[in-house]
Amino acid sequence: MIVNESAENYLETILRLSKELPVVRSVDIATELGYTKPSVSVAMKNLRNNGHIVVSHAGFITLTDSGREIAEMIYERHEYISKWLVSLGVDPQTASDDACRMEHVLSKETFEAIKAHIKETTDI
Repeated sequence: MIVNESAENYLETILRLSKELPVVRSVDIATELGYTKPSVSVAMKNLRNNGHIVVSHAGFITLTDSGREIAEMIYERHEYISKWLVSLGVDPQTASDDACRMEHVLSKETFEAIKAHIKETTDI
């Protein structure tokens, strides 16, 4: 399933917010990402049209199975890469920022190799 980086970021944000908040709304996503409400609205429409989210009549956003699969993949990459960079001595904020960029461009094969290496060589 091919999804662009922007969609991956939105899906990951919805996943993270759903772990912190009782419900996720567009305004929560806009606040978290620092985007305008209209920009988020367009993105939510695209995610909904592609079957990655469901939006209730009350405006509550829920990931579908396909949306959750993508979000969890990106979230896992972010967590592993970020923790690994911190273990190498990178400042946590820089590590998180760099992980956010790296998580989208790695192939599945490369990420699995990095993950295996991290597991073998660190306590992460």
